[in-house]
Amino acid sequence: MPSGLNKSKTNALLLGVTGGIASGKTTVANFFADLGAAIIDFDVIARQVVEPGTPCLQEIIDFFGQEILDREGRLDRKMLSGIVFADERKRKKLESILHPPIVETFIREADDIAQKTPGAIIQAVIPLLFEGGLQHLVHKTLVVYVPREKQIERLIRRDRITADHAANILRAQLPIDEKAGMADFVIHNENSLDETRRQVEELWLKLKEIQGTSL
Repeated sequence: MPSGLNKSKTNALLLGVTGGIASGKTTVANFFADLGAAIIDFDVIARQVVEPGTPCLQEIIDFFGQEILDREGRLDRKMLSGIVFADERKRKKLESILHPPIVETFIREADDIAQKTPGAIIQAVIPLLFEGGLQHLVHKTLVVYVPREKQIERLIRRDRITADHAANILRAQLPIDEKAGMADFVIHNENSLDETRRQVEELWLKLKEIQGTSL
């Protein structure tokens, strides 16, 4: 049983949804949500644990300095991204600060959903699922795949960053093809949304079948 669930029998299935940055994880997760799956997004939790006044934010300030805050005293995520993706040591330090409270929050939320909704399919949207060695939190893993060139193109357009910054971010992640080879399932998201939705619907039926057997 994944460590994200209480040991009581709930028959919940935890699906770890990952992929490269800008691969369309949120799009795929929303398609699954339309079919009835719950979503726990690690990016959302990551924002919650660094709200002003949290111990996590203070630890980040202690290491990186006050300059990583914006005028409202909130974490300037774009500035911090530019720092950590250009310096592996700083990136690993940031991950060591963020990961424990994020995982703790995830486990609590997953158990709460499983207890309230027996038989739930719960998506754990985890950008660094494989990089962080977090596979033990879920039953099955899914990679949302787009080619590297399309990742860079989408990332530059979405975040309005330079090509160099985008390349630095991708270098900090496992190559998308390597992730695809490690996953239980792969959904290709480089074509039309209708094609992506079709793949999601097919996988949903498979997940319900898996859930009907022993997890």
